[in-house]
Amino acid sequence: MNKSLCSLLVFFLFILSTPAQEKQKDTTAVDSVKTDLTKKGVVIKDVIVEKREEINPLAPSKAAFFSAILPGLGQIYNKRYWKVPIVYAAIGTGVYAYVYNDDLYDRFRTAFKRRKAGFIDDEFYDPNNSGVVPGSPDLSDTALQDGQERYQRDRDLALVVTIGLYALNIIDANVDAHLRQFNVDDNLSMDFKPYLEYNPINANPNYGMALTIKF
Repeated sequence: MNKSLCSLLVFFLFILSTPAQEKQKDTTAVDSVKTDLTKKGVVIKDVIVEKREEINPLAPSKAAFFSAILPGLGQIYNKRYWKVPIVYAAIGTGVYAYVYNDDLYDRFRTAFKRRKAGFIDDEFYDPNNSGVVPGSPDLSDTALQDGQERYQRDRDLALVVTIGLYALNIIDANVDAHLRQFNVDDNLSMDFKPYLEYNPINANPNYGMALTIKF
């Protein structure tokens, strides 16, 4: 059970760490004018207007807040619908492991306490003579004590893993919202090249290097 829960946590980390960068430029040819107009010797053929998506600085906070209220809601806000089943499968598995181990812990603890009180009517004692050895306890007092300690550890581990998965769900929504607004516009560029210009006074050439940054 311990290895399964740890494997689930690692798998969830791997899935949610999938790169989420997207281009935020919406290049739409609003007006494509092909009119062969002549203006000062320049032929104008196409006019293309680029529409860029505005950055919402509150989007990461909103996504994290939504996922904190309801797991998966932040992923829906980010339009990462494919992550929602993964979120619920991971957290649901953690919750199931917690409930499963907590139930067994309660059963073993109740039986152990009744044994110590002198009763022999617990579910592990075989009061109906139908066990492995009729009339004898199926599990000894030591086995009951070991069992409740084991299931208590597994229950606590399941709780920690579930809380970790819940936190990762919030972190993923926040980081994903940040990356979705990361500017990867093609117009962002840096160009470093030599240049040559002539002095307008004495017509002597001037050499140098030019650094051009486009936004």
